[in-house]
Amino acid sequence: MSVSEQPQDALGAQAAPAPAPAAPAGPALPAPAAEIAAGYAFAGEALELGALLWDGVCHPDAPVRIPLSVLNRHGLVAGATGTGKTKTLQLIAEQLSAYGVPVFLADIKGDVSGVSAPGEDGEKIRERAAQVGQTWEAKGFPCEFYGLGGTGPGIPVRATVTGFGPVLLSKVLQLNRTQEQSLGLIFHYADSKGLELVDLKDLRAVVAFLVSDTGKAELKGIGGLSTVTAGVILRALTAFEQQGAGGFFGEPEFDTSEFLRTAADGRGIVSVLELPAVRDRPRLFSTFLMWMLADLFHDLPEVGDLEKPKLVFFFDEAHLLFDGASKAFLESITQTVRLIRSKGIGVFFVTQTPKDVPSDVLAQLGNRVQHALRAFTPDDAKALRATVRTFPKSPYDLEEVLTGLGTGEAVVTVLSDRGAPTPVAATRLRAPESLMAPIDAAALDAAVKASPLHGRYAEAVDRESAYERLTAEQRAAETAALEAADKGADKGADKDAAQEAAEARKGARAPREKEEPSLAEQVVGSGIFTSLARSIGTQLGREISRSLFGTARRRR
Repeated sequence: MSVSEQPQDALGAQAAPAPAPAAPAGPALPAPAAEIAAGYAFAGEALELGALLWDGVCHPDAPVRIPLSVLNRHGLVAGATGTGKTKTLQLIAEQLSAYGVPVFLADIKGDVSGVSAPGEDGEKIRERAAQVGQTWEAKGFPCEFYGLGGTGPGIPVRATVTGFGPVLLSKVLQLNRTQEQSLGLIFHYADSKGLELVDLKDLRAVVAFLVSDTGKAELKGIGGLSTVTAGVILRALTAFEQQGAGGFFGEPEFDTSEFLRTAADGRGIVSVLELPAVRDRPRLFSTFLMWMLADLFHDLPEVGDLEKPKLVFFFDEAHLLFDGASKAFLESITQTVRLIRSKGIGVFFVTQTPKDVPSDVLAQLGNRVQHALRAFTPDDAKALRATVRTFPKSPYDLEEVLTGLGTGEAVVTVLSDRGAPTPVAATRLRAPESLMAPIDAAALDAAVKASPLHGRYAEAVDRESAYERLTAEQRAAETAALEAADKGADKGADKDAAQEAAEARKGARAPREKEEPSLAEQVVGSGIFTSLARSIGTQLGREISRSLFGTARRRR
């Protein structure tokens, strides 16, 4: 694990981040600004975001903060490209880590890995620190680096096809509602028959079997699977695999509880999912992020409101998850976000404008950090007005403020320690104390290989699953037919008997000569179902319990 070598103070890493020093008295706050500042004077532990801006003047004696206890009430970090969203994530992540709260970050552009290394001092850093009343100190934070299926640097994060589930898979394959329902039937059949769907070839084998002469009757009682729909699913799977997605499905399946760990010194581990290698497949990584969240949701117990969250999960490029989503899919996301709060998980969606997030989801996000927006086009102006309407009433002219914010400045409103929204505050944000640039490739590779998780997840495993079982049954059926034909030939003493045996052998081979069979066309029911009978009472022999997204519940 790439834990920063930065020395810790005598109080240990679980001590709260140093509060802002007594800042030199700035200009007296006007009455409206003083009222805003009073809304952020929380008594308990809080993350320090920055200092209040009023009429273009920064007031270091008026800090803007987020109570630690409300970080499970979710949030939104939004703003145009280049306005500082990534640095805001870094600022929040490192303070959470210092409080002992684990963090998950998706690194889309490859520039978040610097959170593991101490930052670099400089004139701009000192200037920003003085403006906001920050005592800046270079620090690195404990990190783990992951990659989807071993693509790019990082410990491989894989999911089995069964674990991923039909709903999320339909989303990433861009299936319509009818095709999604058919895929659900396929998963149901595989679950009920103990056919494990580990990788994509397992799913293709089951689909092919269910439209073969041998298997097409299996789903007749519950709607059936049309050849046309099966063809669409198979073509989508082929295209998906050609994009390099095959490596994301397999074993060992990643246990998302790894994201909940703390370092030996008590600081929360920052889990960084390195995604630059798959940035050209945005629908894929956004759907995988949803799988991670759904998996956490399904496995964690209810804990209610805590003094600090168990994990804060930053969902970058959030608009990609919602593009083209069905109503049922959006309802599932909304329900997951609503309910996961009581399991101690906070979710921050990161995108360009609040309108990228459906209103039902947006309503669940109590903490808002809105960076600058641009209004260069009519569409931009429309988005700006829509964003302003999502904020509480404010003494600021928010249209003017949002278009005039500089890099590293934002409009903030959060939930207070009493759960009430705070006043809207234009804020100059603090500078992160970790490196605001990627670490070099050699350091990243060394950190990955030094991790205790590397040996557990680095090597893919391809054990027997649906494809192997169906293929084995097909071969066994063919062998049995040939052996029966040969025995008949041995018993025949005359020419007619020999001729009959030859015809039997020819008939056994005929299906392969006439047409290309499916992967499991010749499955003999007795063989596979005898095997299944032995597994009754085991996890494979039972219908798998599924969560909101159809992801399978796993035993920890």
